[in-house]
Amino acid sequence: MDKNDGINSYNHGVSVIERKNLLVTGVKKIDSFDDEEFYMDTVMGYLIVKGEGLELIKLDTLQGNVSIKGLIKSFSYAENAKEKDKENSLFTKLFK
Repeated sequence: MDKNDGINSYNHGVSVIERKNLLVTGVKKIDSFDDEEFYMDTVMGYLIVKGEGLELIKLDTLQGNVSIKGLIKSFSYAENAKEKDKENSLFTKLFK
């Protein structure tokens, strides 16, 4: 039995409400998070959410749903973990 059997591989969505609340479906796991960034593995690739005062409100591992509140500044997709590391190193170099 696959550990992701509860998550429909075609059920992925991102809903943003007034840049204050974010609901993501189709999440396999949250790799890391803090009050400025969430890094999640979804059925459609890695999702990087950036903002201020971010808080994990709800995590439903069976259905793959995640709810986050805070000021949402951006979200983007990366194909794999290496792209996320590449993005971070580029921004780090630019803003040093």
